[in-house]
Amino acid sequence: MRADVDEALITRIIVEDSLRHLSSLTELDVAVVGAGPAGLTVARLLAKRGFKTAVFERRLSFGGGMGGGGMQLPRIVVEEEAAALLAELGCRLSRASNGLYVADAAEALARLAAGAVEAGANILLGVSVEDVVYRGAPPRIVGVVIQWSSVQLSGLHVDPLAFKARATVDCTGHEASVIAVASRKVPGLGVQLKGEGAMWAGEGERLVVERSGRVCPGLYAAGMSVAALYGLPRMGPIFGGMLLSGRKAAEEVARDLAEGG
Repeated sequence: MRADVDEALITRIIVEDSLRHLSSLTELDVAVVGAGPAGLTVARLLAKRGFKTAVFERRLSFGGGMGGGGMQLPRIVVEEEAAALLAELGCRLSRASNGLYVADAAEALARLAAGAVEAGANILLGVSVEDVVYRGAPPRIVGVVIQWSSVQLSGLHVDPLAFKARATVDCTGHEASVIAVASRKVPGLGVQLKGEGAMWAGEGERLVVERSGRVCPGLYAAGMSVAALYGLPRMGPIFGGMLLSGRKAAEEVARDLAEGG
């Protein structure tokens, strides 16, 4: 151990580099909220296209519901089209039946996270989005308001900070928390959150992918946030729809940003 590596030096390196990194993210092309399978897919595909992308995840881990598999059993199921998205990341899959594939839950979420980081996406863990930034009449979402999750859990009042973004993608899952706060606090958006329906796996998969994309100016939805927004069925531990939903939302965001939207 080098004698000149002491506590003050360690602290200074962490503080200085962290602040430099956070400062570089205050103006983004895309803010993705939620590091589940849909959010990581959105982030990877948009970062790969050259968009400055950051993912805000309230927990200190990746994967959303994927890590729990089905009732904490370590496997997930995906359809053939979605299996190709995992395979291109190096994830090992086994053919099951009826066009379905099975993958290890931990490997799938690890590959998705690594793929997003390698594509250039920035991932901030332990950060919650508690509000949105908007402009104009009619209004447009132009960023997110963040707070450390630990501060929220403590119950302390600490003023948050804002990060601007040309597009914000709600991938927060069953709560659709970004859409929820936008619909409540910016009524001019005309967005109503219906809440997800009961389980119908096949229909839920189809409809979530079909309805993924733009919610209102500057705000998009992918994954289970789509089900919560439109009252669609939930689908349980089949995750192909989450991946394909992320891909569809990424394509729509990329198209809108390229057109100056």
